[in-house]
Amino acid sequence: MEEKSLGRREFLKLGLAGAAVAVAGPTVAATVKKRAAANPESEEESPHSWAMVIDQSKCVGCGQCTLACKASNDVPPNIEWNRLVETGVVGGKQTYLPVPCMHCGDAPCTHICPVGATYQRADGIVMMDYDRCIGCRYCEVACPYGSRSFNWETFDGENPAIPTWGQPQVPRRPRGVVEKCSFCYQRIDRGLEMGLTPGVDQAATPACVVACPMGARLFGDMNDPESPVSKILDDHGSFRLKENLGTEPRVYYLPMHEENEQKPEEEVAS
Repeated sequence: MEEKSLGRREFLKLGLAGAAVAVAGPTVAATVKKRAAANPESEEESPHSWAMVIDQSKCVGCGQCTLACKASNDVPPNIEWNRLVETGVVGGKQTYLPVPCMHCGDAPCTHICPVGATYQRADGIVMMDYDRCIGCRYCEVACPYGSRSFNWETFDGENPAIPTWGQPQVPRRPRGVVEKCSFCYQRIDRGLEMGLTPGVDQAATPACVVACPMGARLFGDMNDPESPVSKILDDHGSFRLKENLGTEPRVYYLPMHEENEQKPEEEVAS
């Protein structure tokens, strides 16, 4: 087996990770209080509150959302920011549960990170600062949704999702950090600068939402009563994963319902 050497950055990160473990407990709580200074963006105000709605009646498990995510965010082949889970048969139909980052209103990962590498923007998006991440993986353990993945290897090969499913819009993450779905913040921010509306204009909407051939995903601003997510949540019953934990997820699910049943997969392919 080829011997792998650690660069200076990896060595420092491993050392800092060990230090973080050593000071876990009350010291971590004190460190977390410094996150606002480390990420002043999290203290800014925003008129927006982004959320996603996933309709299980329309999801056929095609996986195009995952592929578009991998392409737009240059995700390694062995990592999925958007998992697709089979959840059994309902009414004779196989159902699926896509699981991105929930972008929780009270995100456990932001409370546990000892260096402020994971934080929440004022618009609700839970972000990663990969330059600050020391790879301690506290956030990965704290996430009750399994939405975070540790990057064990340097991703320097080809991305099989490119160019069929899109082009990279963010830099690749370095080895030794935890990475996850970001609601395609880069598309949202760029779109707003261009005067576009996320959830309405495709260029300003998360790649997974745009790629879904069934329209099973909606995105928008919960502060806007006319946004796609506000309208559909007003008209339909919904649920969120593990709501009893008090994490206040920003991803809502519409359960299987007769009025919006999924089409056979052969119709999707035609």
